[in-house]
Amino acid sequence: MRTGNEPITARSPLRLRFWLSLWGLIWAAGGTAAFALAGRPGWAAACGVLLVIVTVDLALVLRHIHQGPHYQPGRNIPPYEPDHG
Repeated sequence: MRTGNEPITARSPLRLRFWLSLWGLIWAAGGTAAFALAGRPGWAAACGVLLVIVTVDLALVLRHIHQGPHYQPGRNIPPYEPDHG
């Protein structure tokens, strides 16, 4: 359903982002450990930075999920009207 105000009322698929972040967390942690054990500090650092980014994203997604239906509306909640104030 297009209402014409999608950038303001866009809904994020938080559960999908949760599972993708969890998958990225596993791979980044594994990559960091594997490259550290292989003696590749540059790649281990890169995977470590990615691990931090994925962890922050996962924390934000969980925060939004726990904030309730305003951030994760169901199909029965209509789009919000934009704030014209």
